[in-house]
Amino acid sequence: MFRAMISLSNKLMQRYLPDPYLFVVLLTFVVFLFALIVTPAGPKELMVMWGGKFWDLLAFTMQMVLILVTGHVLASSPIFKKLLNKLASTAKTPTSAILLISIISIAASWINWGFGIVIGVLFAKELARQVKNVDYRLLIASTYSGFVVWHGGLSGSIPLTVATEGHFTQDLIGIIPTSETLFSPFNLTLVIAIAIILPLVNRFMYNENEAVTVDPKLLEEQTEQEEFRPTTPAERLENSWIVSLMIGGTGLIYMIYHFVTNGFKLDLNIVNFTFLFLGILFHFRPRNFLNAVQAAVKGASGIIIQFPFYAGIMGIMVSSGLAEKISQWFVSISNEVTFPLLTFISAGIVNIFVPSGGGQWAVQAHIMLEAAADLGISPAVTAMAVAWGDAWTNLIQPFWALPVLAIAGLKAKDIMGFCLINLFVTGIIIGGVFLLF
Repeated sequence: MFRAMISLSNKLMQRYLPDPYLFVVLLTFVVFLFALIVTPAGPKELMVMWGGKFWDLLAFTMQMVLILVTGHVLASSPIFKKLLNKLASTAKTPTSAILLISIISIAASWINWGFGIVIGVLFAKELARQVKNVDYRLLIASTYSGFVVWHGGLSGSIPLTVATEGHFTQDLIGIIPTSETLFSPFNLTLVIAIAIILPLVNRFMYNENEAVTVDPKLLEEQTEQEEFRPTTPAERLENSWIVSLMIGGTGLIYMIYHFVTNGFKLDLNIVNFTFLFLGILFHFRPRNFLNAVQAAVKGASGIIIQFPFYAGIMGIMVSSGLAEKISQWFVSISNEVTFPLLTFISAGIVNIFVPSGGGQWAVQAHIMLEAAADLGISPAVTAMAVAWGDAWTNLIQPFWALPVLAIAGLKAKDIMGFCLINLFVTGIIIGGVFLLF
C-alpha cells in the first residue's frame, strides 16, 4: 500500500509538475486572480503591487546564489572531498545511506537552515558516488526533507524575532524567551518526533525495483588540475599559494573573531563567508579556486530568474490584503482547541505564496496574536504554530529547493513525489502535537 502511494505520487509529479520557472509564473497568475476576486484591489493596482515589489529580494537572491556557489566550490576542494568520502564510507547499503543523510540533514538544518541545505546535498552526492543501487532522487529528497525542522531550530526567524528587544509585536506580547518557543516541551517533542519518524519514512520509501541511479563519474567535481608551469608574472601570481594563504588566513581570523564574540551564531552571511574562505584555502591556488567558481556559477540561473517573481507574488499577497484574508478566515472557524492546529495550516497555505519566514510573520502576526489573546492561547504557541506552518509546506515549494536541485543536478519533479509523502507524514505529526498540547 505504502509503496503504491509512493509510486503514484512520483508518477503524478513526473507527469504534471512543471519546471519551477513555469510553476512560479502560474503561481503569479493564480495569486493575481484570487486577489482580484477577494480583495478590493483592481487589475491596475495589483499590477503596480507586483511590479513595485519585484526586486525586493535582490539581496536575498544574491545570498542564495552565494550559498550555491560557495558550497559547490568547497565541495570540489580536495580536502573537503576526502572528509565527505570518509563520512560516506560508513554507509554500506542504500537504506543505510538514506537513513544517514536524513539524520544529518535534520541535525544540520536544526543548527542553521542555510548550513543544512548545502552540507546535506554535498554529503548526499558523495553517498551517491559510493553506495551502489541507491536511488539518487530519494537521496536528494531525503536531504531536502530535513529542512522541515529549520523553523523549530536555532536559526528559526520567528522565535528569534519575538525573543529580540524592540520587535514589532512587543507592545502586544512583550519579549518571549526561547525557553518558551525553541526549547519548550512541545517544540522539542516535535523536533524529536520528526527526527525519529522522518528518516524511517525515507528509508521505507526506497524501492530497489524503481530506484534511479546515476553514474558516479557524472557526480565527480573537477578537482584535478593539469600540470601548469607559469611563465609570466601574472600567471605566477594566479598560481601563488601565498596569495590564497594571505587572504584565506585573513578570512579565517575574522571567522574566529566572529564566533568568539557572538558565540555559535550562524546566519546566511557568516555561512557564506565561512564556505568562501575555506574554499579559497582548500583550493590552495587562486587559479584553482577561480576555475571552481566558474564551474559552480552555471547552476545559479534558476535562483537568479525565479526569486524576483516570488518577490512580486509576495507584493500582491501583502499589499492587497490577500494574506490577511486567508488568516482571518481560519481565525473565524477556530476555537480554543483547534486554534493552534488551524494557525499551523493557515501558515502552511500562506507560505506557498509568501515563502519567507520573516515576511510571513509580518503578515500574520497581529491577526493571529490578537485572536490567540481572545481565546486564551499562549503567544509562544501561536508564534511556533506559524513558524512550523511556514517550514512545513516548504517540502513542496520549489523556492527553497532551487539551491538543492542546482547542486544535485536534478529537476523539481524528480524529488517532489517523495516530498509530497513527507508533507503528509510531517503534517500529521505537527498537527497532532499542536492538538495535544
